[in-house]
This record gives sequence, structure tokens and C-alpha cells, in this order.
Amino acid sequence: MASTRLGAGRQHLRPLKRRGLVLLRLTAIVFAVLLFCEFLIYYLVIFRCSWPAVKTPADAGGLGTPEPVLRAMFLADTHLLGAVRGHWLDKLRREWQMERAFQTALWLLQPEVVFILGDIFDEGKWSSSQAWADDVGRFWKIFRHPPHVQLRAVAGNHDIGFHYQMNTYKIKRFEKVFSPERLFSWKGINFVMVNSVALEGDGCDICSGAEAELLEISHRLNCSRELLWWLRPRLVLSGHTHSACEVLHGAGVLEVSVPSFSWRNRNNPSFIMGSVTPTEYALAKCYLPCEDTVLTTYCTAAGGLMLLTLVHAGLVASPFHFGWNMLRKFKTT
Repeated sequence: MASTRLGAGRQHLRPLKRRGLVLLRLTAIVFAVLLFCEFLIYYLVIFRCSWPAVKTPADAGGLGTPEPVLRAMFLADTHLLGAVRGHWLDKLRREWQMERAFQTALWLLQPEVVFILGDIFDEGKWSSSQAWADDVGRFWKIFRHPPHVQLRAVAGNHDIGFHYQMNTYKIKRFEKVFSPERLFSWKGINFVMVNSVALEGDGCDICSGAEAELLEISHRLNCSRELLWWLRPRLVLSGHTHSACEVLHGAGVLEVSVPSFSWRNRNNPSFIMGSVTPTEYALAKCYLPCEDTVLTTYCTAAGGLMLLTLVHAGLVASPFHFGWNMLRKFKTT
């Protein structure tokens, strides 16, 4: 009698044990998919990027000490959503993507300076003081960086408004968060950060002030006094278009438009890596994970989990057993 009860108890425990194993497997699959899509994929994709090689006098067989090479990372159009148009799920998804991409790039690539070329915020042109403070706090969480890495930013139309929307208050608010310096120099290389929204050329107070700042910088750099030629740039990098394109200006000055860094604007965001010396530069584009790759991975995993659940519940035949039965029928015929 006792052995009969013991056998019945074991039979009752087997389905529970089987369910526990299935639940453990499903949990492990979910965890593995989340780990891949939210962490590992950024390392796998950005690991393929490398700093472009730049020619130095030493490479050409010249004598003297080699020129220092500055590793600069250029981002654009992050568009952190605000309080008006930003849905909480959209904020969570896009900001997590940018945070993981930026932190992974910092760890793998070790840039010395990071430039963000406008439209950092999506609603800076109309956000209240409290909304602005909230957006700034989220920005520094996403783009946190060690002290030895410099981060510089220029204003875009979404940060301070277009020409007819901007005012001194919005500009000063932006410059209080990001350095108001227009000239940034490091390792003998000069970077001039231009507020292009203020270059309308209609003589407004803000426009006149911006032009006066550029003229002062041109004097400090001992350049000529014609317009783009105030500065005689070797290279121009800009944002705003959300896409990568190149324009060759007069005298062979190349302008490169930096793509958006956010999934909200592109399925395949990217950034520009620059190796810069006082006399030469080399650029390369580094792609981030595609959003549709992550979504496809999630959909495939969800379909597989649903199939495993249905097979365990006995509602669908196991694909292995189904294939085995079909093979047996084929052999017998």
C-alpha cells in the first residue's frame, strides 16, 4: 500500500518537474535574447570600427618628431525627446539605444574628444525651464564620460530655434550647459564651432554678434578676412540633414554632413571617427546596430518561444517528431 502511494507521488511530481524545466529553458532564452539585443550587439557591431590612418611626415620618410594624432568622434542630431512630443516608450527605447551605443564606443574606441553637431534636444526651441532642466539631466546620464574625454557641442535649430525663433535667453541657456567657447584647440589643432542658425546675414543683433565672434577668431588665427575665408578651414563637419553627404566648396574645402546618432531618425545610425593632426586628417564612418535587426531578433525569438510553449502544452506536434514521422512514412512507401 505504501509503495503504491509512493509510486503515485512520483508520477505526480514528474509533470511538475517537466514544467519547471520548460519554464527554466524559456527564462534562459528570454534572458539570452535580452542580453544580445540590449548589450552584446553594440559591442559586436562597434568592435568592427577602427580609427583611420593619417599620414604624418614620419610616414613619408621625413625627419623630426612625429605629429601628435588627435582621435575625435563626431555625432549629430541626437534629438532627445521633450515633455510635449515625447512618448515615454519612445524616450525609453531611443535613449537606451544612444546610451548603450555611446558608452560602448567610449570603451572600445577611446576617443579623446567628442563633438555633437547640433539638435541635441528635440524641443529646446520651446521647452520650459523645468522641461529644459529635465532634458539636460537625461543628456548627461546618456553621454556621461570620464574627465579625460572632452565633450563639445554646437547649437542646432531644435536647441535654440530657427533664425526667427531664437533669442538671447535660449542661446545663453544652451551655453550655460555647454561651453560658449567658439575656438577649441588641442594638440596644435584648432576647431571653430559655429552657430550656423545665427548666420542668416540679415544684420540682426544675434547674427552680428556671431559674425563678430568669427572675425575675432580669424584675427587670432591670423587668417584672411573674406567670409568662409575668414577661417580658411581644411574641413567642415555639420549636422542637421540626418544623413551622410559630402560637398566640395571652393578651393577644395570638403564639408561632411554627419548622420543622426538616433534610431528615431535613421534605421542605421552612425557617427564619424576622425584622426587629425595639425596638417592632415582622415575620416571613417562607424555604424551602430540597425533597429530592424534588433526587432527581427525579438520577433523571431517570440515566435520560437510561442512554438515551444504550444509544443509543451500538446497543442502542436513537436517539429522533430513531425519530421521523424514524415520520414518514416516516406520510407515505408
